[in-house]
Amino acid sequence: MAARKPAQKSNTSGEDLLKYYRDMLLIRRFEEKAGQLYGMGLIGGFCHLYIGQEAVVVGLEAATEEGDKRITSYRDHGHMLACGMDPKGVMAELTGREGGYSKGKGGSMHMFSKEKHFYGGHGIVGAQVPLGAGLAFADQYKGNGRVTFAYFGDGAANQGQVYETFNMAALWKLPVIFVVENNQYAMGTAQKRSTSTPELYKRGEAFGIPGETVDGMDVLAVKSASEKAVAHCRAGDGPYILEVKTYRYRGHSMSDPAKYRTREEVQKMRDERDAIEHVRELILQGKHATDDDLKAIDKEIKAIVNEAAEFSKESPEPALEELWTDIYA
Repeated sequence: MAARKPAQKSNTSGEDLLKYYRDMLLIRRFEEKAGQLYGMGLIGGFCHLYIGQEAVVVGLEAATEEGDKRITSYRDHGHMLACGMDPKGVMAELTGREGGYSKGKGGSMHMFSKEKHFYGGHGIVGAQVPLGAGLAFADQYKGNGRVTFAYFGDGAANQGQVYETFNMAALWKLPVIFVVENNQYAMGTAQKRSTSTPELYKRGEAFGIPGETVDGMDVLAVKSASEKAVAHCRAGDGPYILEVKTYRYRGHSMSDPAKYRTREEVQKMRDERDAIEHVRELILQGKHATDDDLKAIDKEIKAIVNEAAEFSKESPEPALEELWTDIYA
């Protein structure tokens, strides 16, 4: 991914820029805290952090309307926070506590919020894609004008069920945006070593699904592309594919030593392409806030995250009888 040019003056309002900055910073600080809690043994199982990819979900959420749905894979905490789920409930679920969104029984990869139209968090690679098309089919049946965002990664882009879903979504003209969060490494293999075609958004061409690629380290570029995709779906023109080129700074999960790339590569991305720093530059250049104002926002966000961590520690573990609730048989 090429180095970003110096931030140009933006015609986006200061209010919007500050909202994107705040939303991305909340995800960044929350994930850093989750990494700390994992290291302390307070989070068990798998834990996949979203650090570096914040502009993707914040840019996409900027184009949504009330009632639109979202479904994603296991790197999901950022999506939860971006759609307005309570950081306390998310963190409590990570630590397996009763106050979590799935009562402490789902953990990092499996929590939901019907109120915020967030349908998971799914641990099986690619499994959420057909589910996302199902959500879109329900909305089409109801004729309510809603759109579903079905997120998956560059690794999942090689799963067969993704293409079965593309076929059905195109056939029925479902209002679903397939978002490929291409962070370039899948679990630990570079995309060029695992994928025969470098441009993943073109994989919809065989089914007649239009798409485009967008810089996922630029929240304004993501928002602009998302607005175009949403308009396509709301007009009844069927599905759309957005390949969002992004980068994760941490390993695939907390147990990943990440030896498949150099520290220099990661540091170069942090120094030259960081999505939060880009918005910070735009805010300061446009004189929408001072450096002190932005430091105050960071302090406020850290307080919210610390409160979520304390809530997660104080919330009790689920009662033993919870083993038998919310199950089919």
